[in-house]
Amino acid sequence: MVPGSPSTPQSPPPAPGQPGPVAPGASTEKERAHKEEAAGPEKPKKQPAKPKKWYHAITRWVDPKEAPFIPVPYIGTDPNSGTTVGVIPTILVTDENDTIRKIIAPDIVHNPYFGWGVHGRIYNYTSPDEQWSAIGTFYERVQRAFDGEYQVGRLRNTNWSFNGSAVYDVDGTPRFYGIGNESQQSAETVYTAQQYLVQGQAGYNFNHAWQLQYTVRFEDVDVLPGTLASVPTIQSRFPSRLGTNKQVLNRLSLVYDTRDDIIIPSKGAQLIAYGGLVSHEGLVNDSLYTETGFDGRAFFPVFEKTVIAAHMALRYLLSAHDVPFWALSSLGGADAVVGGNQPLRGFGDGRFYDRDSFSSSVEFRRNVMTFQAVATQVEIELAPFIDVGRVFDRSSTLPFEQLHKVYGVGFRGLARPYVVGFVDIGYGSEGTAVFTGISYPF
Repeated sequence: MVPGSPSTPQSPPPAPGQPGPVAPGASTEKERAHKEEAAGPEKPKKQPAKPKKWYHAITRWVDPKEAPFIPVPYIGTDPNSGTTVGVIPTILVTDENDTIRKIIAPDIVHNPYFGWGVHGRIYNYTSPDEQWSAIGTFYERVQRAFDGEYQVGRLRNTNWSFNGSAVYDVDGTPRFYGIGNESQQSAETVYTAQQYLVQGQAGYNFNHAWQLQYTVRFEDVDVLPGTLASVPTIQSRFPSRLGTNKQVLNRLSLVYDTRDDIIIPSKGAQLIAYGGLVSHEGLVNDSLYTETGFDGRAFFPVFEKTVIAAHMALRYLLSAHDVPFWALSSLGGADAVVGGNQPLRGFGDGRFYDRDSFSSSVEFRRNVMTFQAVATQVEIELAPFIDVGRVFDRSSTLPFEQLHKVYGVGFRGLARPYVVGFVDIGYGSEGTAVFTGISYPF
């Protein structure tokens, strides 16, 4: 005890295992633990952002995760139009759910036949039930095109569905080899096709699967001399095929459709039976020809991420009066058109013409890769395929005899739910053909 200070009682020493006295203003371990628990885990200090390399401003334009668009290289080639090269800066406009709502894809390309050209494409997906598109093309020489389309009622959830389209096209690449399934490659000629087309389709939906569809189409096609120096012009071998023809199609179709998706189906089927008549001046008569046919597509999921897709089409002209060759049944190229040209991917578009046609294709579609691009997931699909088909005059042969055969493989890029881009390579009796484009062949 200090002399002169008041007397202070001494605290007894703590018992073993008990906490000692606490100084004024201090916290017990229990209180400190309670405060730390209430405050939560300690937040890590924010690290300063690493400075970006000088070359990042360049490399981001080719990085699918950072680029403001997808720089899609364009290499288009087929037996008719040669090789067209360019780059498509594809801009994907998505909503808050990363669903594609619009695609804007302008490009500058070069073709050895027609020089430099520009394309402009806008695909607008207002909703799964409604969409429209506008595509324009302009080259230095010959080639001009515009294609506009509007669709509503695509999901068939209402009583009516409608599709309207308008096309203007000047194409300097079409070939003509004569009529018949055995037309010779040595008879190849080229012509320039100038086309105007307006079409409307109205469908009454009995339910989600069954539809009665009416199609009316006005088409004006002028077959002009060819402009390619390397291929004989059509007037040198088939001068009678030159000229302008107009036709008005009236067609009625019964449609059964159970596909799980219109653009990227993985199961279900679409079956179409149709009949129509075509006249010169728009009257309901068969002044040109009458037609009937069947078009069927079926999709079978067999393994995870694997679908077998099959297609078959049969078309007959029941009567025919001076039908222009381009309105006959035809095979060649990569597109399947109901009541029109059918795919045979080892040959150019319209390689074979005759009165009637049979076509069948099978693909084994397998998803092999998935990656993120911009705000969208892109899937890469590998698709080995087989195409067979023939054109014929039914008075002489059967549909399933003397078939042309094509074997090949397709590479597809999918951005669900609306986009499919493809490169298909096919091999047939006249060699290899490569096709590129948008959407599945069937």
